Amino acid sequence: MVNNNESIVLVEITRGSIVESRHRGMIAIVNPKNELISSLGDINFITYLRSSAKPHQAISVILSGASEHFGFTKAELALMAGSHNGEPYHADCAASILSKINLPYTALCCGVHKPFSHTAAKVLGKQVNELHNNCSGKHAGMLASAIIGKYSLEDYYKIEHPVQQAIANVVAEFAGISRQDLIMAIDGCSAATFAISVRQMALIYARLVNPENLSPQLQKAANLITSAMLEFPEMVASDTDRIDTDLMRALPGQLVAKAGAEGVYTIGLLPSEKYPYGLGIAIKIEDGDIGRARNAAILATVEQLGILSSSNMESLKAKYLPPITNHRGLYVGEIKPTLKLNI
Repeated sequence: MVNNNESIVLVEITRGSIVESRHRGMIAIVNPKNELISSLGDINFITYLRSSAKPHQAISVILSGASEHFGFTKAELALMAGSHNGEPYHADCAASILSKINLPYTALCCGVHKPFSHTAAKVLGKQVNELHNNCSGKHAGMLASAIIGKYSLEDYYKIEHPVQQAIANVVAEFAGISRQDLIMAIDGCSAATFAISVRQMALIYARLVNPENLSPQLQKAANLITSAMLEFPEMVASDTDRIDTDLMRALPGQLVAKAGAEGVYTIGLLPSEKYPYGLGIAIKIEDGDIGRARNAAILATVEQLGILSSSNMESLKAKYLPPITNHRGLYVGEIKPTLKLNI
């Protein structure tokens, strides 16, 4: 295994016969026992989970008792665990959660941004609101937890709030670290985000899909969130043109995938014949790229793990690793993953 004390080149961008750009990063692959299956670069690098924390933030909703009390569906739980496109069915699902907890969309403190879906953004125009924020499901779940705990609602998103502290406890337990060692900061949606090592990111996803070494309460919650994501991958991202959903659909019932900002990507592979304990995979692109470099690293990692069929791999490559063309459509270069895993 390669485990340098720095990031390494994972992806190269070519133009003509030479390399024009390089993207460096780190990759960690572990099982739920925290045994290292493969690694590249400095996997002890500490960085923020960003939206890759969402499944574990949703687990806290279950632990609070809010999910059972309000009768949240699996689709609603998947939305809480996702970074959705802001399409009508996403906004409707977020509104359904709020209806169950008897709060208006203005109670969401995630802010407003254009939907990730260009079509939805064009149709909505200036009518976009908090429901279309990719974090609306997560925030609605946090509000539900606050109601069950009889906590204040207007500041539920603040780091010191009991809802955010309960989530921090969940993340720390999955990562196998003390709560005091967990670094917290403010995310793009104003709620808390959490910094752990790239290796620990892989571990929390290995334990998400195979929580057998955790407490019965955490096992039940992790299994429910995993099941929700597997059953409703379109709520985690979108029906079209999102690599999270496309990866889950390429290996239905066996893989959960979740993007985070600033070049973070996490995958949980359920136990299988090839990997009997399952796997957690974490990728961090050092320069924060969330497009060409991250997609290339994701697909190269999945391909080298040998978990997708050749036809699925070719389909994903065609969609997310197209050749580089100029404004006249002429081929000028490639996005080339250079990483080589020793598994």
